Amino acid sequence: MSLRIILRILGLLLILFSLTMLPPMLISAWFRDGVWEAFMVAMAITVATGLVLYLPNRQAQKELRVRDGFIIAAMFWTVLALFGSLPLMLFGDEALSITDAVFESFSGLTTTGATVMTGIDFLPESILYYRQQLQWLGGMGIVVLAVAILPTLGVGGMALYRTEIPGPLKDSKLTPRITETAKALWYIYATLTVACMLAYMAAGMSWFDALGHSFSTVAIGGFSTYDASIGYFDSATIELICVGFMLMSAFSFSLHFVAWREKSLTHYFNDPEARFLMLFLLGLAVITVLSLWLTDTYDTLRGLRHGVFQVVSVATTAGFSVADFSMWPGALPFLLFVAAFVGGCSGSTGGGMKVIRIILIIKQGMREVMRLIHPNAVIAVKVGKVSVPDGIAQAVWGFFSVYVLLFFLMLVGVMATGVDQVTAWSTVGSALNNLGPALGEASSHYGDMPGVAKWILVFAMLLGRLEIFTVLVLFTPAFWRR
Repeated sequence: MSLRIILRILGLLLILFSLTMLPPMLISAWFRDGVWEAFMVAMAITVATGLVLYLPNRQAQKELRVRDGFIIAAMFWTVLALFGSLPLMLFGDEALSITDAVFESFSGLTTTGATVMTGIDFLPESILYYRQQLQWLGGMGIVVLAVAILPTLGVGGMALYRTEIPGPLKDSKLTPRITETAKALWYIYATLTVACMLAYMAAGMSWFDALGHSFSTVAIGGFSTYDASIGYFDSATIELICVGFMLMSAFSFSLHFVAWREKSLTHYFNDPEARFLMLFLLGLAVITVLSLWLTDTYDTLRGLRHGVFQVVSVATTAGFSVADFSMWPGALPFLLFVAAFVGGCSGSTGGGMKVIRIILIIKQGMREVMRLIHPNAVIAVKVGKVSVPDGIAQAVWGFFSVYVLLFFLMLVGVMATGVDQVTAWSTVGSALNNLGPALGEASSHYGDMPGVAKWILVFAMLLGRLEIFTVLVLFTPAFWRR
């Protein structure tokens, strides 16, 4: 492990990140909202810090190891979000406090979508755009983008890629070269974004709203340019487009790559993870819509619209809303919220524990039941036609165990700040699953939560984005031994 190499890479990445301040500056100039100076100052601070880290270490040359990748991924997401909060602290009378700005920045970059801001409709256009851009950049992961660029600067990228791509089956590459894999992912991501924006515009959104919502839809983020989220437009067409692109983004991007390369859609239905997600969402949608109809919460058409939209939005961890589902009758709010723990497919922009882990946990549970009946039988755990190595199966149980333990510890921590149980449970679950919406006192926004609770939730967002072990490994003594 070389500190100089790590500092050099962090400096490079910060310099690259500073360029993301340019688009909101142009938006500010276009709309004349008077906020461009905040982005200019933030850009200057970010560039200066990047140069301070890079220049003294620019001669450091060495291939990255996996251990270096863990440090860079965790440090960069932390540093990135801290510097990403600068414009939110500098944009005038409505500027956020340090705690709120960091919370909002982390929420954007981790695609959580939880917000401490109210009166979003009246914010400057450049700030509205910037929030959406944060989610888009965080959706596929800036580290994956950096993997496509760093090799040209003499820095290998496989160690970064493995720590960034979510899910337990990380080592399969779409192309022989890791740089080409990262580029392929970003081409697909950008193509989906453009298609989503054009579809929104065709459905009646302005170019500004279409651009912003396409960013957060494809990233499965949930930020909106309005307090009422997608519900502001009250359009069945827009809701249908949003559902379609949330579903596409919740599937593994490797499936989109295969669809583009083979010009076929059959593998979507043959893939066990995608098939499980589709059946899970279908079953949850049927239960939700029937419950809304039987309780006379909505009429037939609106019950179908709102029920299907909220199921897909919450279960994929996007977090858009067309209705306040926390006020729905019976167990529906709890049921929808628990669905977010499943999340999207491995290799998607969705949060949660990932569908593949849920499949493996179910299959391992079934295997243990069969072993009680047939103690001497050798029973393989299979996903589709592929046998899963015991090492991966054990890693999934390890992930689940640590996930539950951390959830409990952070729940106790948030409750210790004076937050009630329902609010604490839902906010910790929402942050850890990168969902956004919560129940209880935080159902509308997180602005009234205690400052300490917000910092705990920031840590939960980071854990969820980097899938827990990437962060926790840094706290083990063995990691730092030579």
